[in-house]
Amino acid sequence: MAILLAMTCGLRHFLVLVFLAPFAAYGAGWQQDLNFEGEATVRAVVDGDTVVLDRPVLGKKQVRLVGLQAPKLPLGRKGFVEWPLAKESKSALEALVLGKAVRLGFGGQRMDRYGRLLAHLALDGGTWVQGEMLKSGMARVYTFPDNRALAAPMLRLEGSARSAKRGIWGHPFYRVRHAADERGLAGEAGTFLVIEGAVIDAARVKNRVYLNFGPRWRSDFTITIGPKAAKVFATAGVDPLAWESRRIRVRGWLRKRNGPMIEATHPEQIEALDD
Repeated sequence: MAILLAMTCGLRHFLVLVFLAPFAAYGAGWQQDLNFEGEATVRAVVDGDTVVLDRPVLGKKQVRLVGLQAPKLPLGRKGFVEWPLAKESKSALEALVLGKAVRLGFGGQRMDRYGRLLAHLALDGGTWVQGEMLKSGMARVYTFPDNRALAAPMLRLEGSARSAKRGIWGHPFYRVRHAADERGLAGEAGTFLVIEGAVIDAARVKNRVYLNFGPRWRSDFTITIGPKAAKVFATAGVDPLAWESRRIRVRGWLRKRNGPMIEATHPEQIEALDD
């Protein structure tokens, strides 16, 4: 079965086809890395990555689809500016799960600071809800040090949607930025970005790793990895210094510290592009 969603982006109109065929792009094995506990029916969809169940699972009804970041709605936050395609993302998730039974799969931390469950959702037949949202371009990958299960297949699905400019990837708000654009990046501090570029220098200074994308460390884009995060990288068998002279893609919240900077807390935030 397929659901055709008509979406509007300014004056542009485009169509997104959301396929509900089980295992269409990610295979049946995705469930093997999760612990499934509880089943319920989705009573409401809050936004493109949050749902409300009809009965509690592990004592909670609200579920944050772990591993995803969908375009954000204001949801009562004063002064918050709605992200482009937020309503369309919510509609895509409603088409997938509203009124349907879902099983909850856990692969890391099970609850966030707001009391929401952090779970992967499976529909009857094995359809992976996170996979479908990424495949249709209605969300992007957003992992954490304590919740990284299935990051690799999620990044592959996102990459396919991005290459095809499906969903959010056809909108300039979500475009991949270039590390060399220091002026453009400097104006986007406080936003979640996906950035690509070549690491010209990698160094460890006082237990902190710096991946520099330009010769002027006070103004060029930099990735930093703190001591605690360095242990996470080491446990995963990843040496950040090996990225020197390589092209990589990083995702995270951009800060202004000297130049624009992203703090990497786990290896799944960074993809090598020249493999």
